[in-house]
Amino acid sequence: MSETTPRHGYDAIVIGAGVMGASITLVLSRSGRRVVCVDAGPAVGAGSTSSSSAIIRFNYSTFDSVLTAWEAAHRWKDFARHLGMTDPDGMANLITTGCLALDTPGDNRPQVSAIFRDIGIPFEDLTGGQIQARMPALAKGDFWPPRPVDDPQFADEPTKDIAGYYTTEGGFIDDPMRAAQNFMFAARSHGAEVRLHSAVVEIPQSDGKVDGVVLASGEHISAPVVINVGGPAASALNRLAGVADEMNISSRPMRQEVHVVPAPDSFTTETGSLVSDPGVGVYFRPGPGGTVLIGSSEPACDELQWIDDHTNFVNTPTPELFEAQVLRAARRLPDMRIPLAPVGLADLYDASDDWAPLYDKSSLSGFFMACGTSGNQFKNAPMVGYFLRALVDAHDVGQDHDQNPVRVTGELTGREINLAAFSRLREMTNTSNSVLG
Repeated sequence: MSETTPRHGYDAIVIGAGVMGASITLVLSRSGRRVVCVDAGPAVGAGSTSSSSAIIRFNYSTFDSVLTAWEAAHRWKDFARHLGMTDPDGMANLITTGCLALDTPGDNRPQVSAIFRDIGIPFEDLTGGQIQARMPALAKGDFWPPRPVDDPQFADEPTKDIAGYYTTEGGFIDDPMRAAQNFMFAARSHGAEVRLHSAVVEIPQSDGKVDGVVLASGEHISAPVVINVGGPAASALNRLAGVADEMNISSRPMRQEVHVVPAPDSFTTETGSLVSDPGVGVYFRPGPGGTVLIGSSEPACDELQWIDDHTNFVNTPTPELFEAQVLRAARRLPDMRIPLAPVGLADLYDASDDWAPLYDKSSLSGFFMACGTSGNQFKNAPMVGYFLRALVDAHDVGQDHDQNPVRVTGELTGREINLAAFSRLREMTNTSNSVLG
């Protein structure tokens, strides 16, 4: 336990200044709380957020996840209204490309389609020919199953056409780091403070309650509420708080690469789409400047790169993964030009055991978490601030979320999102087992 004198006066401490932490900081500050956000990094959004593909999509496996993404997209569409202001340094923008999800054997398409209809998300079922007619850059063959590039059958011609479903909504945010900074700009206007270069090394507690954080400098910042939004550091922070062993679902850092290559001329932000293609083991989307961004959908034929120490990993793309992901994408985009050397990003995701996020309280009174969010949760940042505020509000009035789950009503649909779906105590969720961006 640190013996330094605590710095009092905060109602809440948010650990992590990525897009999630910044959103939570904004909503808590807007509720009248005095909030400080601490981050070990050099800038708001400089961690995993800056490496995000920033995809906006809705094809999740559960009702609450689909509804969250649909409600969040409504807020991204009018981001300035969500923030309540415009950042004079520039605003992140939603680039609408639509989203094409291609079929695989035994996938969850019937389940997702039923949820889409229930919520009112428009979509179309498309055959391979219809897909190719709409986006000529795409091959129409079914390449399932994904294979390593050295597999003798990797280049086999397909024996049938693919099918899928397409939503005109969806796309990506053009600058994910700027989005985090927009959130934090708005939070600061409500009195929030930000402390960068401030790593948390201890989470003090007294009588079963959290008592702020201790920084690497030795400073003890005291507050009755601490929210772990540490991204790849989240599991280490949960261990510091002594709550890791209680979790039925936990998270841990996973290394990922995203590659950027020249796009076919007919695959642009106007003529292309975000494409989820588990049959070849990748997702891809058009980018600015005639590029295509390619990431992994974690096919079973690849070994996942779990990292023990989030401060020690290779943060540059490797030739091996570049070759695997780009050649797989080239099966669907046969006219794509392939550079000789890797171009892209390598960073850590904070991925949960079942790939769904954790938005929850803990057994340590006042200690909350927004974990397992890296990769597939960027799109939900506008809603996550409200989720954590609702959890904190419930705690303040004595509601036990574990026994009486907190619910948040969506502004767009008026439907309730049950936060029990994101509980650390839940059973394994039936998901697509992929972070997808």
